[in-house]
Amino acid sequence: MFIKNLKDCSEFISADGAALRELANARTQNFQFTYSLAHAVVKPGTKTKLHELRTSEVYYIMEGKGKMHINDEAADVGPGCMVNIPPQAKQCIENTGDTDLVFLCIVEPAWKAEDEKVLE
Repeated sequence: MFIKNLKDCSEFISADGAALRELANARTQNFQFTYSLAHAVVKPGTKTKLHELRTSEVYYIMEGKGKMHINDEAADVGPGCMVNIPPQAKQCIENTGDTDLVFLCIVEPAWKAEDEKVLE
């Protein structure tokens, strides 16, 4: 059995500017799956840098409100929203509220830094 508590995960700032805590990554840990799972926070009044991944990604919004930008589309998001981000889509998410925007990121196959390209 494997259980990991978020408080035991070191926080780092990703290339796009989000504060991340990686809970699981099949590239660096011995799991029976191929994705990675991270907890992300974007502070009020800020947004991540425009970026793209070579791989597919899913965001699941847990707290706060924001606007998701994928290629030429934008949509409001909030708790309970799931966002599918296709591979190589130009993307960023902005916090449009007055509290932290908190979400989970699932990347398939598992995230690695060289698969991410910041565009701004």
